[in-house]
Amino acid sequence: MIKVNKLLVSFDLDYTLIYNSQGIVNSFNYALNKFNLPLKKPNEIEKMIGEPLDHMFLQVSDMDPSLLSAAFREFYSREGIFQSQLIPGVQKILKMLKKHNFQLGVITSKKQEIAEEIIRYLKIRDYFEYVIGETLERKSLGKLDPTIKTMISTKFPEYQVIVVGDHPKDAKLSNNLECFFIGVLTGHYGKKELKKEKPNNSIIVSSVNEISIKLIEDLLKTSIT
Repeated sequence: MIKVNKLLVSFDLDYTLIYNSQGIVNSFNYALNKFNLPLKKPNEIEKMIGEPLDHMFLQVSDMDPSLLSAAFREFYSREGIFQSQLIPGVQKILKMLKKHNFQLGVITSKKQEIAEEIIRYLKIRDYFEYVIGETLERKSLGKLDPTIKTMISTKFPEYQVIVVGDHPKDAKLSNNLECFFIGVLTGHYGKKELKKEKPNNSIIVSSVNEISIKLIEDLLKTSIT
């Protein structure tokens, strides 16, 4: 039986809970265009989503990434945020988990205040106990910053934790937190890539809508090693 008062499910944001490709692609190319750099195709940008923003720009230009990131956020805060959409069925999953008294949270590579604004805009903020994103203190390591583990273990002592996400860094996050992982296939990373980072204590699904109490029970039958 699941100890419902001691289970925390922590979600990634992009491609796991929301679709925001349009906003990210438009903001990314806005930044490149502002500094007269060559624009990138949508699929080239989408493949990088999940990385810290500075890291994304370092992959396409030798220019100071902080300048490009500032230009990105200039457009994103004005227009890109409002191009976000909830993945169909996500709200139903969140309601189901809350009905079973699970604690829910979000850990994202997005800037924390932007993540908060998106979640409020999409009217799902009340489902989550926390939203953890990039801050000045957590800028270089993103989701893999060790302070995240400290925050989770302090706020949720003795909880069983499940990380849900579509990116290999979400799998790495689950390793850092020494917890379970549900990988979501979105077309950007395959089962092999996710399992490479988390071969054990993990389940891979084709959509977040496949998450169920039975699936969570099956996952928790494995023991963290």
